[in-house]
Order: sequence, then structure tokens, then C-alpha cells
Amino acid sequence: MTKLIFCILIFSCMASASSHAKKRLRDYGIIAGVMKPGKNNAITDVKGVKVGHVTLIGKEDMRTGVTAILPIEKNIFENKVPAGVYVGNGFGKMAGISQIKELGNIETPIILTNTLNVAEGIAGIVEYSIRENHCYSVNAIVGETNDSRLNNIQARYVTKEDVIKAIEKAKGGPVEEGCVGAGTGTKAFGYKAGIGTSSRVLPASMGGYTVGVLVQANFGGVLQIAGTPIGQLLDNYDFKDKIQHDVDGSCMIVVITDAPVDCRNLERMAKRAILGLAQTGGIAANGSGDYALALSVADENLINSHNTKYTSTVLKNDDMSGLFLATIEATSEAIWNSLFAAEDMTGYKGHTVKAIDKERVAKLILKAQKATNLKPTYPDK
Repeated sequence: MTKLIFCILIFSCMASASSHAKKRLRDYGIIAGVMKPGKNNAITDVKGVKVGHVTLIGKEDMRTGVTAILPIEKNIFENKVPAGVYVGNGFGKMAGISQIKELGNIETPIILTNTLNVAEGIAGIVEYSIRENHCYSVNAIVGETNDSRLNNIQARYVTKEDVIKAIEKAKGGPVEEGCVGAGTGTKAFGYKAGIGTSSRVLPASMGGYTVGVLVQANFGGVLQIAGTPIGQLLDNYDFKDKIQHDVDGSCMIVVITDAPVDCRNLERMAKRAILGLAQTGGIAANGSGDYALALSVADENLINSHNTKYTSTVLKNDDMSGLFLATIEATSEAIWNSLFAAEDMTGYKGHTVKAIDKERVAKLILKAQKATNLKPTYPDK
């Protein structure tokens, strides 16, 4: 009976998440930024990128999961991906970043989960990599946020099998958002949040490159959406009653582009992702782990482990600004999408986190945008 209830709960959450995924920020007619989103407005708009979720909802205290991101379709251990990482605030646990800093690349899928299941994330990647790549050692990349408000985090429900399953389920196309995968039990700005994604396509005159972002949103601040001070208008923001319980948390941000960018400029892109977080009203509070990982999957720059030398093609510094703006915009919208896709959830010890009132918020934003006669601008020259 317990197993049946567990399965029903998972199915219910996934079905609900899928229905909400069709009603994202832009579906309300809200203008967010000046750059054009990709076809799916998701990290998977970058060719070859895949995302997989395992959502764990069961009993009264299991509200957690795993999200896997596969940057390329090739064997990533044999075709290492240039990478840069930036720590906005270091109160977090992200495995593998010292090797990224040292070597400037990654060699595994990226796993997101909860704080106390980072070890299982590593174990899953290691087992998958040994099986698939026949490697003797590997640097696993695992990020986390603390979902203990809704999830009994000390139970450590995530297993290495869940991690492997998330990797194997990964696919391209539209990405499930909200309370799925690693975002099942997370919240942001005092509201239910979770996984969110967005993308931007640079105009042809700037190379036509795509930048995709996926976030695991679980942090606090004074919410702003598309320039509208929603937190203040809804009278709901951190420190309002001098209570800090909604301030601390974390945000994991993964940025992927098909532009030929080296590890140094990828770190600069990762820094801009933190600016995108700030644009939503996030404050990188003392207890918040805010990490941004940026990757370039340009085929000519993948580092083939069988070759002793390689010649890369990279953009010069002067051509980075468009990618910076794309990163900022896609990060902000990914966070907003995580809020719009989420739904009310009750979990550990009966705690309930309400979703934001999307209809009310949309009306407030549209009213503000109408007052300024704001129109979408997608430059293509």
C-alpha cells in the first residue's frame, strides 16, 4: 500500500508540474528583457543539451529529487567541456569546483540535488562514468540547495540509483519546471519555487549564438519581476518583520552556450549569472550558497582526451558583451519561471509553502509595462 501511495504521489506531482509548465512568465504576455528567447526558452535550446529529473515525493516528509544536465551527446569523459565557475556566496557544497578552477573543464554530467545528498550525487556519477566510459577515476560535478523546510533532509532519500536514473532519463526539448527533480522541495522569496530554465539567442550580427540557463532556486530577498517590485507590492519580503528564516537558502545556476568561449571568459559569464540573480531581488544572504557554472559546448573546443594537442577557436574579449547580457536575462527569467511553474506544497512536519499568485502578479506587471508603453524588442541587426 505504501509503495502504491508513493507512486501515486509521484505521478500526481509530475502531471501537475507538466500542466503548469505550459503557463510560464511569457505566457501572460510579460516582456522580460530585450533579447530573443530560443524555441523552447530553455537550456536545451543549446544543441545537444539534455535534462533529466527524478522526483521523490512520498510519506509526509519526502519532498526532494535529482536533476541531471548532460551538456553534450558525445562521451563527455573523452571530450571534456570547457568550463568556468563563480561563487557568489560560498555557504554551499558544490563538488568538483577546484578541478574546474585548475583545469578549466568538466568531464561528467552535472547533478543537482539536496545538501545532504551530495555524496550520493557523486556516487551515482562515479558509477555511471565507470560503467559508460571505463575510466579509472573521474571528477564528479554536484551542486545542491537545502530543501529542509519541506523535506526531511536528514533521511537522505536520494540514492545513487536515482542519480543514474536522472542521467539516463535526460532528453532535449521542453524542460519540466517547478517542483520537479532537485527543485521538488525548494522555495524562493518565501514562495514555492524549484527548477526553472530560459534561453537567449544573440542576433546574427553578434554571432547568432545561444545561451541557455537552468536554475535550482532556493533563496531569499525582495522579489522583482521584469522590473516590477512584486515583493513590496504583495507586502511579502525578507526582513519585513525582522525574521530571517526565508532569507537563507541557495541557488545553483548552470549556463551553457554554443559560442566558442574559453574557460577564462566562461568564468566571466558565470559572474554575470549572479547579476541575473540580483536582478530578481536575490541578495546572496549570509547563509545562501550561490554558485554559477558556465560551459561552452562549441564542438571545435571540446578537449579530446586521445589527442596530445588541440587548437581552439575562441571569441575575443570585445565580443563577449552580448553573451553577458544573454546570461543575465536568461538567468533572471529562469528564476521567474521556477516561481511561475511551482505549486503549493505541504511536506515535512506539516510545513506548507504556497506558490505565488500568478494571476495577480501578472496583472501587476502588465499594468506597469502598459504604463510605460513597453514593447518587445528583439534586435536582429
